[in-house]
Amino acid sequence: MKKLILFELRKVFSKRLSLIALVGIFLFSALISFSAYQNKYASDGMNAEGSGKAAVEIDKNIATKYEGLLTDKKVQQMMNDFAPTHDLHGLNAVYLYQNATQSAVFSRFSDKDGKWNGLSVSDVFGDEKIKIGYVDGWLSTSRNMVRVFVALVLAVIVMLVPIFSSEYEGVDNIILTSKYGKSKCATAKVTAGILIAILTTTMIAVFNLLLACAFYGTEGLDCSILFASSDYVEAFIPFNITCGTLLKYQIMLAFTSTLSVTGITLFLSAISKNQIVAFVATMTIVFFPVLLPITEVNPLFRLVGLLPIYHVLAVSLLSVEQMSNGMLYAIWAIPAAFIFLGIGTFFSRRMFAKHQVI
Repeated sequence: MKKLILFELRKVFSKRLSLIALVGIFLFSALISFSAYQNKYASDGMNAEGSGKAAVEIDKNIATKYEGLLTDKKVQQMMNDFAPTHDLHGLNAVYLYQNATQSAVFSRFSDKDGKWNGLSVSDVFGDEKIKIGYVDGWLSTSRNMVRVFVALVLAVIVMLVPIFSSEYEGVDNIILTSKYGKSKCATAKVTAGILIAILTTTMIAVFNLLLACAFYGTEGLDCSILFASSDYVEAFIPFNITCGTLLKYQIMLAFTSTLSVTGITLFLSAISKNQIVAFVATMTIVFFPVLLPITEVNPLFRLVGLLPIYHVLAVSLLSVEQMSNGMLYAIWAIPAAFIFLGIGTFFSRRMFAKHQVI
């Protein structure tokens, strides 16, 4: 069985289209991470201003000044330190951006003129203990990984579609079936497909985290995502988690997504004798749900959101309120993935065995 699995893995990774998809996702990750890093901008409101590496250093230095638990005293200090020194020309100060820390405090505690709006920390965050620090780099990484993981889903589909469907056009399955039997051949293909999804997702997740560490360092992983610039949707997740926890859930959802897609792809590959038909059918089933007019506030979203594409699309499952026992709704993606994978692999093995000719 081990030889059969290795044979199937070699077949997948030896295909030119699979290599293009794999290399492409790494290049895309590097490009989008470097682009986000280079486009960073920050100013301390006095004499320091810059983009790219300089902006990251400015943001880090400012965050270090206020790091720790957010208090009303710190809010007042930040509001005084970042008070506008020039005419805003009608711009609402809530949307003013000088640096990540200033944007975070102004979006929650400023009126339209850049003065304190009278709200306390408890008014904004309730009883939550908000630890603040340099979170901009990690939230930027999280946003980038949304796009990367969506592209990863596409890459997994490209690599796995030929696993069964390509065999109907060749003689490899006849030879291997004669030697090892129907069951072992089908099981080897399914196992190889699952391993490809797991290995590819692991490599991409690790690669993106390494890029983030190289660009931004490890500061802020233990800080809250709630005190962040207004342009980050993570700041509006309705519960308090750290950047590190956010990334852990995001990577977990990347695995549940690719494993769910693996089950769907293997099933459609097994019932389709044409690779193009299998590819189009898989793409339609996986990506069509995003066109449905169902938002996170719709009660149906709790069900539709468990479809594979929503696992990696922004922080869709993380934006759904926690259940009464305190567990994140995103945890339901795990059993959903096992259902998709289990049904897909079970029926793909049966369908492929029926198609095989000895």
